[in-house]
Amino acid sequence: MLMDEVVAEVDKLAMRMNTNRSNLVNQILAEYVSVSTPEKQIDSIFRQMEELISRTSELVPLVTPNQLSMSVKSSLQYKYRPTVRYVVQLYRTPGSAVGELTVNFRSQSPALLSAMASFFMFWKRMEDAYIAEYYEPGALVYELSDSKFVRTIAMPRGRKYSSEELGRAISSYVTMFDELMKGFLSGKYTERELERRYVSCLNNGIGLI
Repeated sequence: MLMDEVVAEVDKLAMRMNTNRSNLVNQILAEYVSVSTPEKQIDSIFRQMEELISRTSELVPLVTPNQLSMSVKSSLQYKYRPTVRYVVQLYRTPGSAVGELTVNFRSQSPALLSAMASFFMFWKRMEDAYIAEYYEPGALVYELSDSKFVRTIAMPRGRKYSSEELGRAISSYVTMFDELMKGFLSGKYTERELERRYVSCLNNGIGLI
């Protein structure tokens, strides 16, 4: 049983931290007994990503403490500079996938929407050809709708990443995806050049996720 005064202060702190009483108490007790909770691990991954992505001039990370997702904002080099938002969500209890990446985009331009759909479909074909074999069957799942592209985040078969390694791998992947998508949409990269650049990134040691 907790004193009413303690409960009131915990609730105030939980509200400021954008969480709830139960989760906050769990975090406090876990820290006291030196247990790393999934929330602390995810927060560590997002902090690592924020630090790495902030070094680029093309991407703006948006991290909210005590959340299972973070956003990264980017602007396309296209008429009216439409915004693309990458949302990285990590699962509290990972399975064959540890999370998912959602690419949210909105545009009134049929030409841009068609070009983006072509890019996403070509991206999946490249991943099917070059990296799918390294994952458990069904670990990588893709979904394309009118305004978003979703891909699961998974570790290669037999691999286990530390929080730092996973943060670095996701950051590298989002940065690569953004750079290649912009190059394709601007006409800088043909499909052949896009594929060459993708393979070059893999050969240069980008972490598989």
